[in-house]
Amino acid sequence: MSTSTTAPASEGRTGLFAHFGRDFTASIVVFLVAMPLCMGIAIASGVPPEKGLVTGIIGGIIVGLFAGSPLQVSGPAAGLAVIVFEFVREHGLEALGPVLLLAGVLQLVAGWAKLGGLFRAISPAVVHGMLAGIGALIVIGQFHILFDKKPLSNGVENLAAIPGRVFGLDFSSAAATEIALGLGVLTIVVMVGWEKLRPKSMALVPGALLGVVSATAVAWGMGLDVARIEVPASIGSAFALPTSTAWFAPLASPALLVTALAIAFIASAETLLSAAAVDRMHDGVRTKYDKELSAQGVGNMLCGLVGALPMTGVIVRSSANVQAGAKTRLSTIFHGVWILGFIALLPWLLREVPMASLGGVLVITGWRLVSLKHVTHLYKNHGYLPAAIWAVTFVLVVTTDLLTGVLVGLALSVVELLPHLRDIRLKVHEHDEEHGRRVELHGAATFLGLTKLNTVLERQPHGEPVHLDLERVKGMDHTTAETLAEWIARRRQGGHDDRVTGDASIVAAMRA
Repeated sequence: MSTSTTAPASEGRTGLFAHFGRDFTASIVVFLVAMPLCMGIAIASGVPPEKGLVTGIIGGIIVGLFAGSPLQVSGPAAGLAVIVFEFVREHGLEALGPVLLLAGVLQLVAGWAKLGGLFRAISPAVVHGMLAGIGALIVIGQFHILFDKKPLSNGVENLAAIPGRVFGLDFSSAAATEIALGLGVLTIVVMVGWEKLRPKSMALVPGALLGVVSATAVAWGMGLDVARIEVPASIGSAFALPTSTAWFAPLASPALLVTALAIAFIASAETLLSAAAVDRMHDGVRTKYDKELSAQGVGNMLCGLVGALPMTGVIVRSSANVQAGAKTRLSTIFHGVWILGFIALLPWLLREVPMASLGGVLVITGWRLVSLKHVTHLYKNHGYLPAAIWAVTFVLVVTTDLLTGVLVGLALSVVELLPHLRDIRLKVHEHDEEHGRRVELHGAATFLGLTKLNTVLERQPHGEPVHLDLERVKGMDHTTAETLAEWIARRRQGGHDDRVTGDASIVAAMRA
């Protein structure tokens, strides 16, 4: 990805305010992107919309202060909407708080234990298969919101009910269902049309915001009788603090402990995947993955204590932050302040937003997660096995549940190790040379050695070329190939004249 901004080399107290103007304007852009997404993801999760806004506030103000990825924005994520929806349906919203508190503790401990690098070694096929499955579930669930109807209990039932929704329409009468669908479709048309046709001078104006504003204006101006979002009259009502020790009772259930572990794992993987993507967008401060993991843990602990949604680092808001010219973490912090101010001062305005309009935003958001580019890229450049891992993960997430899909995907990724068992141990050596540095790899380059390899790669100096020597590499899995390709691309974007030598097939896989 091309560089769109350059972050500062350091973030001292002076540096934090050195780019105040750029951070201030970027924060407004992120705020406008975040508002409809925070509410829409809350609705997709089966909880009141203000819960998503509270998560956005904590993700901006609190996590923004401590994040290891200064330009990454944290908030409610579509990647957790499905698991939260199922959890709330089975156990109630009250049980989510203590489970989320425990998930945050697990993330905090993982950060302290410097386990951030382990999450970066997760197979891209599993991660993207999981996200695609989540996207599909969001699309078929939010499809029913377009009709002012509630989603059913699982993805298969939602999919089976879609034909009945479509063939049950009667456009000869202006019934609430048809009106709601019209507002949802209007949101989608404005959102997609704006993003395709907007002038370059207005590239930072988010299509999702314009779509919601358009549908809200039509519903308000015509006095349409459709379901609208409900938000409390007081900001204090959005924060539900524990009132007694009975609040912790759900943690006595082994099943809920497993859910806490699943939330911690998925939130961490999605956060660090997003952080790596943000690093590719700029040439400044690199992510400190363990620090980012700990900051996410603190954020999720607070979200649990106040009864909000779980959070992750989110790529859509983060990319908007970078593209808007953000230089420091102040942009992320300010966007949380703007959300807080908006729901404190203008809750009446939020109550005019049609539910179907937010459903339209989430349909597009989910559709974009179902990116077939990832699976075609995996098949073309790394063979059938990574593509099969993606497909199996995707199908199981849609037809069973999120945790099953991820665990089976991870188990299948172990199959990639079988051809390399004789040389499974990866050795990484560093050498100083006359014209730069040489990083030499011995053995099989698989995800088992990726944490060590990443540590070496990230300490390579800027300003001098690096020779990546793969002559003695016996084999390479797709996870390592993708990681090395991203590292080399980032270095070359920064103007480094690095080179790679080794087996032609291995080098070709990395360059794909």
